[in-house]
Parts: sequence; structure tokens; C-alpha cells
Amino acid sequence: MPDLTAAELSTIREDLHRIPELALHETRTHEYLRKLIGSWQVPFMEVTGIPAVPTAILVHLAGTNPQRTIGYRTDIDALPVTEETGLDFASTIPGQMHACGHDVHMTVALGVLRHFTLNQPRDNMVFFFQPAEENDFGGKRAYDAGAFAGKWRPDEFYGLHDNPDLPAGQIATRLGTLFAGTTEIHLTFTGVSGHAAFPHQANDALVAAAAFVMQVQTVVSRNVDPVRGGVVTIGDLHAGTIGNVIAGSAHLDGTIRAFRQVDIEMMQKRVRAIADGVGATYGVQVDLNLIQGGYMPVENDPQLTADLIAFMRQDATIDFADIAPAMTGEDFGFLLQKFPGTMVWLGVGDPGHPLHSSKMSPDEAALLPGVSGFVKFLTHRMAE
Repeated sequence: MPDLTAAELSTIREDLHRIPELALHETRTHEYLRKLIGSWQVPFMEVTGIPAVPTAILVHLAGTNPQRTIGYRTDIDALPVTEETGLDFASTIPGQMHACGHDVHMTVALGVLRHFTLNQPRDNMVFFFQPAEENDFGGKRAYDAGAFAGKWRPDEFYGLHDNPDLPAGQIATRLGTLFAGTTEIHLTFTGVSGHAAFPHQANDALVAAAAFVMQVQTVVSRNVDPVRGGVVTIGDLHAGTIGNVIAGSAHLDGTIRAFRQVDIEMMQKRVRAIADGVGATYGVQVDLNLIQGGYMPVENDPQLTADLIAFMRQDATIDFADIAPAMTGEDFGFLLQKFPGTMVWLGVGDPGHPLHSSKMSPDEAALLPGVSGFVKFLTHRMAE
């Protein structure tokens, strides 16, 4: 029986694209995956779940002569985005969309899994279908629940993320850090509301928020080594109700991003210090919540990544490219702190529509090269 064809991969991807679900609520996706994987049942395959993360799926393939356990991870959740692609297989769930391409990720993982159910691997393999990548750090949740113990513990872990700016089917990665680590900023300043005509009788939380927004612009420009880089962005600010009422509270949401954990921790301290300073200066109450969770920098293992790059460069059937690091966040970074491994980009050829765009439409011509590239590389790993 042959591997999945390009047409079969497209059908799977389109089925999954129709049913995007948010973090930790991927019930229909879970059902679809379990049914499809169950239809491929072979004597050397075991499928299980994680009670603490009920939409997660783990698949174990026993090797013929195992020297190691190779892990492969895919994320399965979607985003709260209203789709505007016009595709005939567009999302059927209002306000939710696979705008980050996790339907592509799942399809490639299923293609790789199908190959090794038809061709029993030499080494043991663990496939992790992970909920809650976009938020709620599903990888960390699974790890903290003890999911990767005993035979489920990978000796090396691999995964991919689609990239609309790269040609369909191209695989790209780099030695060192591929993606940044991230931290959510959630901040509320509480003052005293009052009439706009009597500011001395109120305490303006909006002014405090404005001062904070301006001051955090110095966190990167005056604290981070310029050759390393970082980002502090405040993307959401809500304060007040009407123009002639002084705002008694202001709420801000934002993000911290950097390629090194030491820089992220320094930036967290500076953001906290600025918030506390603004609170003291303007006499407002400060409620700051910084959440990193599992979103650590995606740091590729030097040895495994060098092997992957060397293998893919020498295979003329694989379109491989080197690439610069990106400020994209990915909670696979947490798992790469626990297990050596590598993440790569898979080009999906839609340069006009970036990740998280309501119009992002990956080219399905990327699916078969993604499957083939990883099947070849993982087979090579088993021969080491």
C-alpha cells in the first residue's frame, strides 16, 4: 500500500481547515484525528491520550531494532479570526480560522505517520498532536502532566511551522535560535474617575497608561544589546468611556519578545520597574501580570540541526534554504528545552498574506514535499 498521495493529503488538509477550534477546545479536530489514525492501526502502533490535556493525542510506533525514540510534534489549534479567503473549504465555525496553518502542520504530520505505519520504523517513534499552541501553552501542559515518560519520552524531537513568504515546499532552518521567546503583558492602572472640568478631584489612569506606553519604548533601545534585538509592543489599550470623563482605570495588553531567555527576563524586570515607577509617579494602583508560560526561544540543537541541514542540502529532491531568525513565538521552544531537537519552516507560497491573516491561503503543493522531506530525514536518523 502506498503512502498518502498529494490528493489524499489535500483532502485531509481541507477537512481540517473546515473545523478550526481554539486552544483546549479542539474536540472535533481530536475526533477527526483519532478516527483517521485509528483506521491505520497496525500491531506496532499504540494511541493514547493525556487526561490533563484531553484534546491531545500521542501515537507510539515500536521500532524493529530501536536505538532511540524519535519524536515528531504538530499543533492542532486555530485562531479567533474570521476567515476571508473565499475558499470552498473555508471555516465552518464563525469567528475561527486556521490562520496560522496548523491544518497544514497536522496534514504533514499525518503523512509522515502514515508512511511509518506502512513501513515499520527501525527506531521507536512518538507523534504528539498538541493542543493550545496559540495560547495556553499546550506543550508545557503535556510535559507537566508527565506525558513524556517511559516509552513516550523522545530522545530527539522535531517539528515544523509553515511560512507563507517561502516558496511552496521549501524547507528552511538555521543553527541556533530560530524563533523568539515571548511574554504576554497584561497591565491595569487604577486611579479615580471624575469630571473633565475638575481634574484636581480625580486621578487620571489614562495619563499613567500613556506615560507607560512611551517609557517602555526605551526597554529595547536602551537595555538590549543592539546585535541581539528584542521587541516590546503594546497592542491594546482601553481607558475611559466618554470624552468629558476622566478615566479611572486603563488596561493594556502587549508582548515582550527576544531570542535569548536572559534578555527576556531582563526585559520583564524593566517592564515591571517602569510600571511600578509610573504607578508611584501618578499615584495609581498597578496590577501587572507577565505570562511567559511555555513560550521559550526555539533553540535548535546544534548536533541534530547540523545533521538535518547537511542531509537536506545533499538531497537534490529537497528544496532547502538557510534562513535568519524570526521574532515569531512558538511553544515548541519549551519542549526543545527539555529534549534536543529541531524546528524548521515549511514554505507554503502565499507571500501576500502573512501568518494570522484572515486571507492566508497556503499552497497545498507544499504538503507532499513537507512529508517527503521529513520521511527521508527521519529514515536517515534511524540509520545513524
